[in-house]
Amino acid sequence: MTRRLWRAGNAGATWTYRHTGGRIGGRARGGSPVLLLTAPGRSAGQLHTVPVAYVERDGAYYLAATAGGQPKEPQWIRNLRATPTATIQVGRQQMPVSVEVLAGAAREAAWHDFVSTYPSFAPYEQKAGRRIAIAKVTPTR
Repeated sequence: MTRRLWRAGNAGATWTYRHTGGRIGGRARGGSPVLLLTAPGRSAGQLHTVPVAYVERDGAYYLAATAGGQPKEPQWIRNLRATPTATIQVGRQQMPVSVEVLAGAAREAAWHDFVSTYPSFAPYEQKAGRRIAIAKVTPTR
């Protein structure tokens, strides 16, 4: 039941974001900006779009797979591990991106930057009981 509600909420947020160019739905709780991420599913390849909070640095977007502190990581990060490219929408602008799921020191630095920028994300690792994965997506045009 919870999964269905989460999906319905994401679908509604995605529709609203797309139709308002992010004017509505372009910010998460705590003030972090939100983009739309579209990536193929790792099994069937069907495209999935989800709203994701981000930190922008040096032309790249860093996405934290917090799932609101849930124990299971979100499906979108699993899908990103299986694809080298995706698409994002920031406001009204859509762009193709290359995908890198960070590890080691790069992941640690990105997570530190994320929680320094948006302190409301700090408790998610402890709440989830897992290391929060970070994806770096970089526009390719």
